[in-house]
Amino acid sequence: MYNNHHSFWSSIPVVTKNLLILNVLFFLTTDVLNRIIGFDLTNILGLHYFTTKSFNPAQLVTYMFMHGSFLHLFFNMFMLFMFGRFLEQAWNSKRFFAYYMITGIGAGLVQQVVWTIEYHDIISGVYSYVNIGTQTITAEAFLNKITTVGASGAVVAILLAFGMTYPNMPLYIMFIPIPIKAKYVVIGFAAVDLFMGVGNIQFANINIAHFAHLGGMLFGIILILIWRKRGKIHKY
Repeated sequence: MYNNHHSFWSSIPVVTKNLLILNVLFFLTTDVLNRIIGFDLTNILGLHYFTTKSFNPAQLVTYMFMHGSFLHLFFNMFMLFMFGRFLEQAWNSKRFFAYYMITGIGAGLVQQVVWTIEYHDIISGVYSYVNIGTQTITAEAFLNKITTVGASGAVVAILLAFGMTYPNMPLYIMFIPIPIKAKYVVIGFAAVDLFMGVGNIQFANINIAHFAHLGGMLFGIILILIWRKRGKIHKY
């Protein structure tokens, strides 16, 4: 029994495995600090708007390892485990890690652009105060509060890369009884994100950064096309 467990864990490629461990450790540390001393690590490591005093450039990396809830962490890590290990084996660990980090940072940069458009009136000083529920706070305080966290941008980029690398591999999606080719799953995922992002539609009151997902995909497409042109990676 031990040998089976050991061989399964050791069969996960090194970067995928370490990313899984790091994300879980960041989540547990954040939870423990919050419970014991009421300190929210998200205020430091989550991605803030770039003009605020809460922002520092390192957040473009650290925000990827922070998650807002156990379910947020679980779904991201499930997708990383399911698709990341195949990509890492098909490419190599170094290329996979570079892809993960660049697409995650790219997703964060796109989120900054989205905030700039979405909160233009607040940023430009049209509104000095903002209502949040029953509370009224200054525009500066509001901009300091907005934060995004999660590996979703990089993870969605991994799904894209999987679809571009193994376009005809059949995948089974929850609630759909027939297999769907990976390339169509990717197209469908991107279409849903675009539709929900443009319509500002949220599911079950969860604030999902749809355009950050699309940003991760955009950077992913650019990287994959460059690497293919140079003969570094191929599709199967």
